[in-house]
Amino acid sequence: MAERKAQVTRNTLETQITVAVNLDGTGQLDVDTGVPFLDHMLDQIARHGLIDLEISAIGDLHIDDHHTVEDIGITLGQAFKQAVGDKKGIRRYGHAYVPLDEALTRVVIDFSGRPGLEMNVDFTRGRVGNFDVDLFSEFFHGFVNHGMVTLHIDNLKGKNTHHQAETIFKAFGRAMRMALEVDQRAADIMPSTKGCL
Repeated sequence: MAERKAQVTRNTLETQITVAVNLDGTGQLDVDTGVPFLDHMLDQIARHGLIDLEISAIGDLHIDDHHTVEDIGITLGQAFKQAVGDKKGIRRYGHAYVPLDEALTRVVIDFSGRPGLEMNVDFTRGRVGNFDVDLFSEFFHGFVNHGMVTLHIDNLKGKNTHHQAETIFKAFGRAMRMALEVDQRAADIMPSTKGCL
């Protein structure tokens, strides 16, 4: 099987971002975004998805975190799309339920070739530390639109905002891990998913 790796650089007036992914990694993370809570969430994707991630970002953080968080989502989506390739042999669909104390989140993903996000999360607070939790929606919109995936995120329970966010990213990583698993039976059934299946 060919290596499922990719590196993408995105430069705009607001940000300079480089993302490298290895879909067949061990969960290693090398990240420097300038946004500590986002770094913590990206670590959940790597560890629970068993995906190696290298992410460096320089952004206009003197204004706020918006452009940096959104553009990391965009660049990560582009890198995943490139690394997955024609999707031949992957399971394509993945799902995960993840609890953390009182919080519980379900994530379902389809590497469909069609972007779509349904995110049903009522965060109990607007911020975790200095991080604006509204930006998670921007991150995931960027990811699905450029990764060409359909993603459903449902926070089923939660009182602690940090716990809500962490269950989302852990479940996201685990759902991707399932969807990206290579299965010869899937290859026989679905040689690729380039079209609308």
